[in-house]
Amino acid sequence: MACHFYILYSILLDKFYIGHSCEALEERLRKHLSNHSGFTAKANGWKIVYSEEFPDKSTAYLRERTIKSWKSKKKFLELINGMV
Repeated sequence: MACHFYILYSILLDKFYIGHSCEALEERLRKHLSNHSGFTAKANGWKIVYSEEFPDKSTAYLRERTIKSWKSKKKFLELINGMV
């Protein structure tokens, strides 16, 4: 079972969402776009702008925590654009 670390972007909010999942990315995005009460419910139109595949959930989660610790939109953009 492959797991993913991923970054979503909302043009409307001009914000990133960083997460991980062990389900197909398209299915995970569908859940983010569905009617729910989480952070991504604040806007529609989220798009997957970056992802990495990992062999297990713990490694994907570790990558998520590492990227979230950056707290820098500039560094997120550098990662997405392949400059990190």
